[in-house]
This record gives sequence, structure tokens and C-alpha cells, in this order.
Amino acid sequence: MQQNKQEVEHVVSRMLPRLLMFVAVVGFLASFILTIDTIKHLKNPAYDPVCNISPLISCGSVMATDQAEVLGFPNPLIGVVGFTMLGTIAFAMFAGARFKRWFWLTLNTGLLTGVLFVHWLIFQSVFVLESLCPYCMVSWAVIIPGFWYVTIYNLVENNLNLTKSWRRLGNFAIRHHFDIVVVWLLAILVTILIKFWYYWSTLL
Repeated sequence: MQQNKQEVEHVVSRMLPRLLMFVAVVGFLASFILTIDTIKHLKNPAYDPVCNISPLISCGSVMATDQAEVLGFPNPLIGVVGFTMLGTIAFAMFAGARFKRWFWLTLNTGLLTGVLFVHWLIFQSVFVLESLCPYCMVSWAVIIPGFWYVTIYNLVENNLNLTKSWRRLGNFAIRHHFDIVVVWLLAILVTILIKFWYYWSTLL
């Protein structure tokens, strides 16, 4: 059991820079493209983004809502800045940088904030707006594993001061790190499939 745990810890530590870089690149591209489309939409309300695929799968319908500007400016700008910062951290890790405990906890807190915000956006998109933005969904899909594996890394490195009972839960998360994130993402996917089954069934 201990040997298996150590193997998982080694894999997580080795893969983290690559994962963060993947999350940063994919998330940045999705946020940047959506930012450009948002600017074009603001300049010309009649602009039809490429991501307007159907009445359900559409960026344009989401751009015009209050949920698209939670802080008073387009949400994709948050992604552009956040994913750029994450990419910088990944570059530093590739170069051999070693960060202190406070840095990892701060990063974990920032990603947790991002994940909570993303889940609020998921709820708004699925149950309130009933419209799915493709680029938004790409951002959702990458930030969740980004947050999860930074959390797993902090568990592996004992950066989180956990009680004995929470440590057992942490060890379970380390051993089943991949299973948990897959179930997490699948739960979101299934929710979307069920909610909009009336639409998906017309495509079969």
C-alpha cells in the first residue's frame, strides 16, 4: 500500500508542470478567442461568432447576459489573465523553480476560487440561461483538473495541515486521484446531457 502511494506521489509530482502547461495553453486560447469575439460583438451587435452553432450551443446568446460580465467586464478577460499566470508558473517549474509552501497554498486558493466561479457559471448556463458556450465549456473542462492536481500535489507534499481523519481522506484522494477527477467531469457532462436531452435526441 505504501509503495503504491509513493508511486502515485512520484507520478503526480512529475506530471504537474506538464498538466499546468496544458491547462494554461488550452484555457488561454479559449479565453482569448472568446475575448476577441466579445469585442467584435460589442462593436457590432449583429456580429455572428463562429461558435454560434445552434440555439442551444451558442456564444452570442451568452455574451449578451449579465452573467457574462460578473465583475463589470467580460469574464474571458479573467481567464486570459489567470491562465497566463498559470502558464508562467508551469514555465518556471520546467526551468527547475522550487516554490515555498505559502506559494502552493496561494495557488490552490486561487484555483479553488476559479473552480467555484466555474461551477456558478455552469449552473447559470445550464439551468438559468439554458445556453452552452463552447469556449466556456473548454475552460470549465481544463480548470477542474488544474485545481484538482494542485490540491493532490499539496497533499503529497504535506502542505496542507490535516487532522488524522482528514489525512485518511487525503490519502484516499491521492490513491484515486484520476478516478475522482473523471467522475467529477462525467457528472457535469451527464447533467448537461440530461438537462438538454430534448435537443441531443434530435441529433440521433
